[in-house]
Amino acid sequence: MKKNIQIKGLNRDAWFARDLFNEGKLKQLATRDGYGEGLVEAGKKDGRVVVLCADVTESTRCLAFKTAYPDRFVQIGVSEQSMASIAAGMSLAGKVPFINAYASFSPGRNWEQIRTCVALQNSNVKIVGGHAGVTVGPDGATHQMTEDLALMRVLPNMRIVVPCDAIEAKKATLAIEKDDRPYYIRLAREKSPVFTTQKTPFKIGRAQILRHGADATIIGCGAILYEALIAAQRLSEDHGIECAVINMHTIKPLDVKAIVKAAKETGAIVTVEDAQVAGGLAGAVAETLALTVPVPMERIGVQDRFGESGTARELQVGLGLTAEYIALAVDRVIQRKLGHKVPETPAHILAAQEKFVSSFPSFPS
Repeated sequence: MKKNIQIKGLNRDAWFARDLFNEGKLKQLATRDGYGEGLVEAGKKDGRVVVLCADVTESTRCLAFKTAYPDRFVQIGVSEQSMASIAAGMSLAGKVPFINAYASFSPGRNWEQIRTCVALQNSNVKIVGGHAGVTVGPDGATHQMTEDLALMRVLPNMRIVVPCDAIEAKKATLAIEKDDRPYYIRLAREKSPVFTTQKTPFKIGRAQILRHGADATIIGCGAILYEALIAAQRLSEDHGIECAVINMHTIKPLDVKAIVKAAKETGAIVTVEDAQVAGGLAGAVAETLALTVPVPMERIGVQDRFGESGTARELQVGLGLTAEYIALAVDRVIQRKLGHKVPETPAHILAAQEKFVSSFPSFPS
């Protein structure tokens, strides 16, 4: 008897939260909240875990660990470069240090120390970049770190995880603690839908199929992945377009097999990330496709520009990071797959530019 293979719709083995497409009923938590829970649990299980923080203890959700294990918490102050170097030394002494700061400063400010003291030495240091992406909103462009995935992906020995919600962030924290290699885990400040569950599979380096479809594949990471699921659902209901959706939570090591399989099955790829499209997830996927199965690809992300001070939602809409833009990108990539002529500038980019100008008229285009 042939095995019943699901060819479209939500993956039944992904174990989603109830009321998946009713955002008002989904629990709302930031990925940093899941990390904070995981950090305390990791500290309970392993006495080698120590936490270093650059004067943002509550913001990075280290406070609970500090309260539970004050003798294993070190407040470094506003000195991210020293923090990375000290953590590398602690790892040589057998500790498992987690260093915590805003991503704009770690890895933004201390990249050289991470490169030389952590990556080059293959030190067992966990770098936690909090408040990453544009959803820090009012903090403005200086704190909207969108270049970090590109910065960290190029480092030899570095491994990168971008959880999609608070539950996955907790799982990721516990998983990287068990691996004696350097990691960068990317977290967001803004609350987002918790759409996975405790039963949802998670394994470092293995992509997760969230939805099946044969027309195109959306590959995403981080909280923006929920927007990808919304886009796929709307395309299915309104246009009969069936998209596969893949959670590529591990940017490095990349699940190359999953990308190649998706390219062969659907022939069209759209990447989705709250980061610069150059060098991050989009860069990793594009490189993979170029070397294996070259197919049409479109990129949803920050398009070679800085952000602006505003609400998280204003920035997501103004920078083209919501479901409506993802749907436009899917339409374009399918047209390209079919050999149809498309405009030089993608519709999703034009639409975002127009929205950005209307929302932030004083910002230079």
